[in-house]
Amino acid sequence: MPYDPMLVKPMKEELTSIGVKELLSAADVDDAMKLPGTTMVVVNSVCGCAAGGARPGVAMALKHDTTPDQVVTVFAGQDLEATERARSYFTGQPPSSPSIAIMRDGELVAFMPRHHIEGRTPEMIASALTNAFDELCAKAS
Repeated sequence: MPYDPMLVKPMKEELTSIGVKELLSAADVDDAMKLPGTTMVVVNSVCGCAAGGARPGVAMALKHDTTPDQVVTVFAGQDLEATERARSYFTGQPPSSPSIAIMRDGELVAFMPRHHIEGRTPEMIASALTNAFDELCAKAS
């Protein structure tokens, strides 16, 4: 059974308010994965110790000069179908909430599972993400 929508609303808004697109269905996820270029997928969750750092870390990272072409989110424990479909694209990775994936043309190129988020500050998470952006999302000049 999904979490109460009122419980997760502020946690969802922490990302959607900065322009992260919310994916609510498997079809939404499939559509996002078909887009060319790089897509960051944030698997959001209610976990205060990890997601409480991940959300502000994502927000900081998105202020970087180089960012993914698209940034989307699903909410584990709330948007069950969308989360399951997103995880199906994370080839070789066990389910992890929160987590952050970087996809290129629908293929997984980087993955930050919960154990790489938990215990780290938002600044540390942002730094890891911006390093990945510089490596994986830079446009050819």
